[in-house]
Amino acid sequence: MAKVRMRDVAEHAGVSVRTVSNVVNGFSHVSPETRAKVQRSLDELGYRMDYLARGLRSGRTGFIALAVPFLAEPYFAELAQAVIRAAGRRGITVLVESTAGDSEVERRIIEGGLTNVADGVLLSALTLPATDIAAKKPDFPLVMLGEHSVGDQFPRVGIDNVAAARTAVEHLLEQGCRWIVALGRNGSENGRQRTEGYEQAMSAARVRRVNWLVVPVEDWTREQGYVAVRELLEGDGPLPDAIFAFNDALAVGALRALDASGVRVPEDVAVVGIDAVQESAYTHPPLTSVAPDLDVIAERSLALLEEQMQASGESGEAASGEGAQVGAVVAATQEATPYRLVVRESSRREPVREPAPE
Repeated sequence: MAKVRMRDVAEHAGVSVRTVSNVVNGFSHVSPETRAKVQRSLDELGYRMDYLARGLRSGRTGFIALAVPFLAEPYFAELAQAVIRAAGRRGITVLVESTAGDSEVERRIIEGGLTNVADGVLLSALTLPATDIAAKKPDFPLVMLGEHSVGDQFPRVGIDNVAAARTAVEHLLEQGCRWIVALGRNGSENGRQRTEGYEQAMSAARVRRVNWLVVPVEDWTREQGYVAVRELLEGDGPLPDAIFAFNDALAVGALRALDASGVRVPEDVAVVGIDAVQESAYTHPPLTSVAPDLDVIAERSLALLEEQMQASGESGEAASGEGAQVGAVVAATQEATPYRLVVRESSRREPVREPAPE
């Protein structure tokens, strides 16, 4: 069987070869009607992309890099899966790098440390200060994932962190909770934003801020959640009636500590997390959590990365070898992606009538 060429698809669809190329490569400047028509021709003729030839023509590797803090953490593992699925639909291979939350590793990546093996980079930074990120000028395709404040230099895709935290706390307030612990404050940007969302919700409900209810941890892990809540329960303060954990890992540790202490969830203490990882549906009791739409995050971040790769390729061609940078020349975009509150048994309770903390 003869190999189907782009020219064959163009003739079948009644469009130009360049239009077929734009559709095959996932470029955005094609109308939905034309894209659908070309896709039908691609499917009917059985066109298959020759990725090796495309790479030789374009000077690209066909790889992108995804750098996340910890692959052992369920949220980042599930995010990686979503990116790999979305990239696979585009014919792109994903190289996954773990930074271990090391700011120096994150700094090397943002300075181009992975560009020798990848055409572009998706980076979920954990500890790199926002000021360090904002001070960099991108000279390669890069999209930031998550809730870091990145200034105007880099495109960023992630949920509105403050609003997501506020949603979680508002749910607990609606359940009648008033002594609500904020579990997870640390020096990170994520920690700052989720603390801000907690405080906004409490202030709007006219609940006075109580310092001991804001519980710091070093890392957002199950162990840290367990230890922090055990220490809280063994202290001299009254029993809180709810815990807002800054991620699901902390919430899982909190659930274990409450169970070990004989505290009922949600009757005595309600618990809510953020991330809605698959594990959260199988805790005891199942965990209420804020769920980011990982598929949307993956799709939008890859679309922005491809726009940069296309733009950098076009700028390189225009320069005709005059030493132009292979840089991101599209405007930085800050995209807030959807999220939803998944309500499960860990927070469903009858409203209680406790006095607000003084």
